[in-house]
Amino acid sequence: MNILLILIAVIVVVILLWLVIAYNGLVRLRNEASQGESSIDIQLKRRADLIPNLVEAVKGYATHESAAFENVSNARAQALGAKSLSEKAAADGAMQASVGKLFAIAEAYPELRAVESFKQLQTELSDTEDKVAASRRYYNSVVQQFNTKQQTVPTSFIAGAFGFSPREFYRLEDDSERQPVKVDLS
Repeated sequence: MNILLILIAVIVVVILLWLVIAYNGLVRLRNEASQGESSIDIQLKRRADLIPNLVEAVKGYATHESAAFENVSNARAQALGAKSLSEKAAADGAMQASVGKLFAIAEAYPELRAVESFKQLQTELSDTEDKVAASRRYYNSVVQQFNTKQQTVPTSFIAGAFGFSPREFYRLEDDSERQPVKVDLS
């Protein structure tokens, strides 16, 4: 009888220990995903802060490109106003496209490309784009782990019981945003 009680107690302890480990693993991944999303926000904000300086540098040389400057300003406003992850992704795509067009315009002005402040802004923006891409990759990697852990047995029982829900991947909403930027300078 004592052996049976000890065996039952050991089984209960093992199950409780597994529950704690599984729950903590889900919490850790959820927090990592939140931290990853925050990293994306920080880099998008950094990029948005660089854009006005870049626009001003290009404006002095390409005053007739007002539509491109307006598009950049609109994309920046959209990026700063985005709340949900899908809104951020859409704004991110629009910002990338408008900045790409701005750089294409700048290519038509060799004297602008020679200006040190423009080169520094271009380098800083390129660095920021790399950081945005790295943040997106990290976030999507953690979300994949988090979602997989929630959807596999037996952890799925814990995820359901404690209200964990899958996170949304960070992705471009519009397939046209995946295409190369086309600029006509004629």
